[in-house]
Amino acid sequence: MTEMSTDQPLSNSKTTALSDTQLGKAAVDARFATKAEYEACVAKRDKLREQGREIRLVDIMLKAGFITPSQVKRLNNPAEDTGSQSFMHIPGFHVKQKIGAGAMASVYKAKQLSLDRIVAIKILPKKLSEDPEFVQRFYKEGKAAAKLNHANIVQAIDVGEYSGYHYFVMEFVDGETVYDELMRNRVYTEADALNVIIQIARALEHAHEKGLIHRDVKPKNIMIAKDKTAKLADMGLARQADDAAAAEAEKGRAFGTPYYISPEQIRGVPDVDFRADIYSLGGTLYHMVTGRVPFEGATPASIMQKHLKQPLTPPDHINKSLSTGLAEVVERMMAKDRTVRYQSTKDLLIDLERIREGKPPLQARGAFNEKLLESLTDGSQENISEFSQSHSGQRVITQMIYPAWLIAIVVVQLLVIVILTVLLTVLK
Repeated sequence: MTEMSTDQPLSNSKTTALSDTQLGKAAVDARFATKAEYEACVAKRDKLREQGREIRLVDIMLKAGFITPSQVKRLNNPAEDTGSQSFMHIPGFHVKQKIGAGAMASVYKAKQLSLDRIVAIKILPKKLSEDPEFVQRFYKEGKAAAKLNHANIVQAIDVGEYSGYHYFVMEFVDGETVYDELMRNRVYTEADALNVIIQIARALEHAHEKGLIHRDVKPKNIMIAKDKTAKLADMGLARQADDAAAAEAEKGRAFGTPYYISPEQIRGVPDVDFRADIYSLGGTLYHMVTGRVPFEGATPASIMQKHLKQPLTPPDHINKSLSTGLAEVVERMMAKDRTVRYQSTKDLLIDLERIREGKPPLQARGAFNEKLLESLTDGSQENISEFSQSHSGQRVITQMIYPAWLIAIVVVQLLVIVILTVLLTVLK
């Protein structure tokens, strides 16, 4: 079973209504239209622009019959939402407008009256408020976020219930998500991607130090403020690393988002740890610098099967402008065997910082080189073949792009072994 997480942006730069593009995406999130329908309308809008005709995306969607006028009103104004009047008056807050909607929650922009500041309020739908499992997860998200205090994590403010609605108040981020930019077909430069990913890696380092695993790192959960500060959002699937009871209860269930989920999460192993977050962050970085997800498929099951079995196409094979160092780091982050991934978020940050400084990564090359040396010095063709296959697609043996000095060392070691073996045989 795959547990799909809540996907919604936490901000909106408009004060009166959703922007044209945001409204289109909100329609998809609210399941008023499919992603394919949305993308078809975006393509049509872009084509019309090329012809010098400026037509709003929402009008194209309306004309195509993918959404209705009443649905547009509901997305733009929470007061138009059936049953929404009850939570419009949450004590201490003035709810202004809906800024996002997902399958499991809606997000509203509001004013916290006591401190005179703008906040975001995530509200669980009435039908899910009657489901104990969803309510428990909702409060769990609030409590998990409350344990974290970091500049690159969306701050938790309050969690509670009013008139039958459960709500979670959090920091309002005036900006958009990485997903929003990717939906506009942006391919990040290496420098821009590193700026975002390093910030999120620091956020994860803080969470991991507190014993929390996010388990759903992806573009939709990375907010970019107007000052370029990146913030990790949505702790809905977060879990304490040492929570044995929760791990056992979730055993055999895949929690995460198919495009970025780690192999161990797919298998539903109980001992998922911080390395799952490193894998998902690697998948996010891959998407940012290549413009495509690591693995594609017609169904979530087919995508997850590829995470388990299919070799990863190196990102610098898709985007030729990427450095070899960045590609090596991504490949190590997304190693299917978690023992080959970075063994701490701190180690990952060291390599990311080195790449940003124009230096080669130490940790990424070190791990694969050790495995290579072990296989070569063992002398077993079977072991060498097995290692090559388990890391196919990565720059290990099959691509032979190691420095000349490393190859020379390996050759010398093998010659010494051969000479010693011959001498011992003669002496006997």
